[in-house]
Amino acid sequence: MNDTPTVLFVCVHNAGRSQMAAGYLRALAGDRVEVLSAGSEPKDEINPVAIEAMAEEGIDIAGSTPKVLTVDAVRESDVVITMGCGDACPIFPGKRYEDWELEDPAGKELDTVRRVRDDIRSRVEALIAEIAPVGA
Repeated sequence: MNDTPTVLFVCVHNAGRSQMAAGYLRALAGDRVEVLSAGSEPKDEINPVAIEAMAEEGIDIAGSTPKVLTVDAVRESDVVITMGCGDACPIFPGKRYEDWELEDPAGKELDTVRRVRDDIRSRVEALIAEIAPVGA
């Protein structure tokens, strides 16, 4: 990995899980990590319940836009985290891949989305400790 690792979060719609993970990574790691997110079949807008759940944490993801997954995004990344996108993500040698099994928050009520959000936060905190610890 270079001095500033790049992390790509990928889920199907790039409207919930991957956007929440990207929001947390930006907020918690700051400029120690480059953050990308994309989807294999992106929606037109971010899940409004995910926006609400993240706002409760003081993190604004409302201005984000779902993006389509590209080979270039994977190529640019040091760590690729998939969340239920199956085989849609191209594999490049030398990259770190993780699959986070997370419930899809699409169409779910706020309490469920909060649980998913909290699970994502703990995973993001563990990832930061590995790839961009404070003072490293």
